[in-house]
Amino acid sequence: MELIIGTKRWSTWSLRPWLVLRKTGANFIETEVELRRGDATQAELVPHSPSGLAPVLKDGDLTVWDSLAICEYLAERFPDAVLWPADTSARAQARSAAAQMHSGFLSLRSECPMALDQVPEVKVLSEATQADIRKLVRLWTGMLERFDGPFLAGRWSIADAFFTPVATRLRTYGQVLTDYGDSGICAAYVERLLDDPDFKAWEAAAKG
Repeated sequence: MELIIGTKRWSTWSLRPWLVLRKTGANFIETEVELRRGDATQAELVPHSPSGLAPVLKDGDLTVWDSLAICEYLAERFPDAVLWPADTSARAQARSAAAQMHSGFLSLRSECPMALDQVPEVKVLSEATQADIRKLVRLWTGMLERFDGPFLAGRWSIADAFFTPVATRLRTYGQVLTDYGDSGICAAYVERLLDDPDFKAWEAAAKG
């Protein structure tokens, strides 16, 4: 099995399935392609990816592209890893949260790109991005309270992989979640995501 990823310093889409694949415990080859910000498609990826984008998972003669599709495939391929919650309600909300991150929070993603090699510094954000963070706090608070943590749907799931890059953004741009209505539950969740051993391994490699 091979996972082709983009630049570790800032490829959020690659980080998500990489974390999920690590949680399966499976052995895999990691191939990192140095990307350039702003390039939608790059020649280096075309031989591997029908979309010309990273990440791409190769499992035998099967190729899966798009981070959410890869994670769904891994959940089916490794059922014992329990990458989605067993409980129907928790699974439905975890999937909803991952899909919301996959297609939403556009202002936050645009204004605050992941930059693991950047020294954290407070940034004054636009109203649109502040609104995204307030929405994030509402989402996290609701799920953490409903499923009693420590992660969004109880135990760690694909949904948490999808929000790990967000945790790095909040740290990099010095955002204090209590300013956005957090009681402290979301800030503690961010720290748990950043303290995950697999994320720490990714970050250490990104900083080189």
